[in-house]
Amino acid sequence: MPRPVWSGAISFGLVNIPVKLYSAVQKKVIRFNQLNKADGARIRLKRVSALTGKEVPAASIVKGYEVSPDQFVIVSDEELSALNPKATKTIDIEDFVSLEEIDPLYFEHTYYLAPDKTAGKAYALLLKAMRQTAKVAVARLVMRDKQHLAVIRPLGEVLALATMYFQDEIVSPTTIHDLPQDQEISDRELAMATQLIDALSASFDHGKYKDEYRRQVMAMIEKKAAGQQIIAGQAAPAGPKVVDLMAALEASIAAAKPRAGATGRRRKAGA
Repeated sequence: MPRPVWSGAISFGLVNIPVKLYSAVQKKVIRFNQLNKADGARIRLKRVSALTGKEVPAASIVKGYEVSPDQFVIVSDEELSALNPKATKTIDIEDFVSLEEIDPLYFEHTYYLAPDKTAGKAYALLLKAMRQTAKVAVARLVMRDKQHLAVIRPLGEVLALATMYFQDEIVSPTTIHDLPQDQEISDRELAMATQLIDALSASFDHGKYKDEYRRQVMAMIEKKAAGQQIIAGQAAPAGPKVVDLMAALEASIAAAKPRAGATGRRRKAGA
């Protein structure tokens, strides 16, 4: 059973709804340990002083912000907590907006909000009201010593909270200097590109997209654990460079037609 990562209350107007926050995602990452090649022993990292080279106990470690080379301002946990005491256990709703106004680029990590035992009716009321008005809530909260901007939205029968990046954390696309400029696109090229997109279009099915690399790595690890010898294969050769854009579009459309036909048959069967 998942454990809550944060507990507090949603606050909007004079209404407070005690809630608990549960992570809505669980990243599937293969983690490797560092080992000594000679004896297979694990490599352990130690916190050492750059001045003495000796290990420093956790109780002696403090936070420091570098204001100039090798010059630090020391800040305590108590000083950081005192800067925002009100928000530490409150999700403060500031605005209700349309979800379409928020670019997915801003989203960071998603959580589920669950009501406390005494807050079921208030929680259900907020959920139903947000669904009826087609609005989501923009809010602030402090979690793990950091203030977060967040959006709360109905997701089925649960309220989901997604932390968001602040505006000054988003890199402007105007800083990218390699974007194409003044490219001439013919009507025929555009028509064929849109035809290819139509041929590859389908209803979104999240379950069909699998992490094939992770699957292959785990299969290799299981074989090695069972004592099987693994022979490393050669890297796949680089694909051919596209010289003729029209020829590439025509070949892509031809290859996509069987798939488009199968997709159409599945749609009719499901209708």
